[in-house]
Amino acid sequence: MEHKTSDTHQKALQINLDPSKYGTFVEIGAGQEVGRWFFRVGGAAGTIAKTMSAYDMTVSDAIYGPCERYVSRQRLTSMLEREFALLIERLGQKRGANTKFFAFADTVSARSYSSRKDMEAHGWLGVRFQTEPLTEPSQIIIHVRLLDPENVQEQEALGIIGVNLVHGALYMHQDPAALLDALLDNLTAERVEVDMVKLTGPAFAGVDNRVMALQLVQRGLTKAAMFLASGEVVQPTDVLYKKSIMVERGSFRPITKTTLDMLDCATSLFVQEPKVHGEEVTVLMEMTLKNLIEGDRIDPKDFLDRVDILGALGKNVLISNYGEYHRLAAYLFRHTKKMIGIVMGVPTLREIFEEKYYTDLE
Repeated sequence: MEHKTSDTHQKALQINLDPSKYGTFVEIGAGQEVGRWFFRVGGAAGTIAKTMSAYDMTVSDAIYGPCERYVSRQRLTSMLEREFALLIERLGQKRGANTKFFAFADTVSARSYSSRKDMEAHGWLGVRFQTEPLTEPSQIIIHVRLLDPENVQEQEALGIIGVNLVHGALYMHQDPAALLDALLDNLTAERVEVDMVKLTGPAFAGVDNRVMALQLVQRGLTKAAMFLASGEVVQPTDVLYKKSIMVERGSFRPITKTTLDMLDCATSLFVQEPKVHGEEVTVLMEMTLKNLIEGDRIDPKDFLDRVDILGALGKNVLISNYGEYHRLAAYLFRHTKKMIGIVMGVPTLREIFEEKYYTDLE
């Protein structure tokens, strides 16, 4: 079914005019761009219990507890947990029987006057929400990269995707795929990239977040997504930052002894490189969308069967839409300046020298 885009104004106003929804907005970094939408469209008193910023690190720690990084999943999770708990504590008895409470939070590093030119603008956004009054909450967490060249544009994009996230959680949680599509309503993939999503709680009891990672790539929200051998979805930078990387591409249908032997032999040589010796090496098994397509579609069960085997072997998985190896390498170099090794067989080695793959380059 084709997704119909709703205007950001309409989404915010729909929530404001819904007496059954009531919540809190807490935002760190890039202004209070999400909460501002709900004040701008009118009727915010029907939706907003509180808005807050905690920009100062000492103040933020006093409210949410200490953390290693302020723009992190750890900080976002503590924000959501505290703010939702406060809603229930303060308002549960008064209006809990008729209200579906929610708490929205974001922690963002946008460009500023003091930012380096090469600094990446990014952030964590999340919403914890009830699907019915007096029920256990569910939760959505996403990581975004803000790709606009100017701070004001980044703030605007953050406000829009924040409204999309809240609206999707409250009205589209029954259809996670449509919820993903709606995240970029009134935006483009050239402005915002969503490279991680995690859905938890009773509203998403049947959802496998590894399939959601695949959906992010399939639906064009990102070029690559990652999860660990344990099945835990991760933001790629958290795993790859400043690491030496060894990656093997394949369809792994099924994974064979030859495939593993190629990886083991390559890794044993890779760690002898002077720039790698003594370093921790992160090993990835990469599947492109092309490797996952059977006929004209991707079968989620077939995909999960393959990643279950990789997980049992202790392998982390990268899903990408980088057909050419040089695009994969460029993606990995975005996360690390250390050495990168790519394992391939002789037929693939021969193929990468074909000029047709490079005609669009400078």
